[in-house]
Amino acid sequence: MATTDTQTPDDAALLLDAVVAIGSDLDLTSVLRRIIETSCAITEAKYGFLAILGEDGSIMDFVTHGLSAREIEHIRRLPQAVGLLGVITHADRPVRLDEVSQHPQAAGFPQHHPDMHTFLGVPVRIGDQVFGNLYLTEKRGGRPFSPADEARVEALAGAAGYVIDNARAYALSEVRRRWVRASARVTERLQSGEVGAAVDLVVRGAREACDGSLAVLVSPSLDGCPEVLAADVPEETDVAQWLATWADDIARVGDQERILVRPGQGTSTVVLVWMRTMLARRGVLVLRLPSGRGSIDEGTAEMISVFADQASLAFDRAQSISDRQELLLIAERERIARDLHDVVIQRIFATGLQLQGLRGRMTDPEMQARLTDAVADLDATIRDVRTSIFELKQRRRGSLRGELADLAVGYTPILGYAPKLRTSGPVDTLIPEAVGQQMLSVLREALSNVAQHSAATSCDVRVDTDGERATLVVDDDGRGVPAERLESGLRNARLRAQELGGAMTVTPREEGSGTRVTWQVPLLSHR
Repeated sequence: MATTDTQTPDDAALLLDAVVAIGSDLDLTSVLRRIIETSCAITEAKYGFLAILGEDGSIMDFVTHGLSAREIEHIRRLPQAVGLLGVITHADRPVRLDEVSQHPQAAGFPQHHPDMHTFLGVPVRIGDQVFGNLYLTEKRGGRPFSPADEARVEALAGAAGYVIDNARAYALSEVRRRWVRASARVTERLQSGEVGAAVDLVVRGAREACDGSLAVLVSPSLDGCPEVLAADVPEETDVAQWLATWADDIARVGDQERILVRPGQGTSTVVLVWMRTMLARRGVLVLRLPSGRGSIDEGTAEMISVFADQASLAFDRAQSISDRQELLLIAERERIARDLHDVVIQRIFATGLQLQGLRGRMTDPEMQARLTDAVADLDATIRDVRTSIFELKQRRRGSLRGELADLAVGYTPILGYAPKLRTSGPVDTLIPEAVGQQMLSVLREALSNVAQHSAATSCDVRVDTDGERATLVVDDDGRGVPAERLESGLRNARLRAQELGGAMTVTPREEGSGTRVTWQVPLLSHR
């Protein structure tokens, strides 16, 4: 063991100043850094290392003093809580050595670690729990650490435990406040009926609340390509490519596994949480946390889950309001259709009979011709009214026009701009559901193709129907159709059209540069 030295009367003042220094900040990272810096200052240690331990005793994170950023990067991996470094966690007293290499359990230092000889290790406890271990090495001048150094650091570690506990409590309250604020903003936006804006708030609020670097809300699909509902990501991120890495985990998340935590690239952590909606469209919230060791603590996981559940409840409430409004609209349509049939048509028909009776009494040929034309116009009006009644009574589940719009909006984060959608004709009533589902798949493939290959700055989508055929046209202002191209997804779209008796063409746009995809199928044979 080291030789002793005499404690000075200044020790109490020195320790008091040290405690005041580490207690002057409530930010946990700043507190930990102050502890290691202060410990090195009062012991004249060249290097300091404060390891934060996980529940299993492994080193989850750390702060250092004396090592440059280049040296830390060169070491690359964390020291392991084994050997001498692991002894500190279970030791009753601090461990003080004149020569590290002579300790029988001297292990755990990674490759490229600086040479270290003198050593002083003290556990940092919060109550009975060991929060972390404080390691100090290389006292200035090559001297060994003294009993006075040991006493100072032990006293400092005891005070640091209370400071860390306060900082952790403050950090936890701040994190909870951010999650509560994010949930409140989503609920408030849904109260106003702005569902699209609320979806954007979910991803932005979740990313900000957990200090994440990326957040995406996706809807799992049977074809293995998750549909992006909203995203808050850096501009340089390829969302589709990044999500492809997590496609299997996105498919796994559900009622059985509400939340999955995976190690991401580098030291990042990826969290996937299930949006447990009952009425609204189900989804998976994918978050990337910039730092960590492939895991998160229970408190963070619980707050993410609670936020997802609260957002899901808010979405369900918005969906129930929307469903109620739709039911009221259907009831109103039924009433209008009934009134048109029972009142309007009967009156028009009675008026037509009266005009026919008057025509028989007329002797003027010109007046007879006018009355004949009027009766014909009334008959045509009756047919139009009957068609309107038929359309009012058609209640297909969901709206193709709405699904097309949702799909176009969903591609806004991927494209970098919002596709413009126009529809013409009774799309919801005359296009059968089977054709509509195929059209949605073709539009999804066409927009993906625009995003990946065209380098376009705008995209127009048009859907037309005249009762005999349905037409989907996707225009972009990109680089145009290459002379030699490999079709994969577009080949599938072409086959979908052929299976329905239609056709698909890919041609240059007539106006300016770009590409036009035209997908057209007949409707008469699919009703």
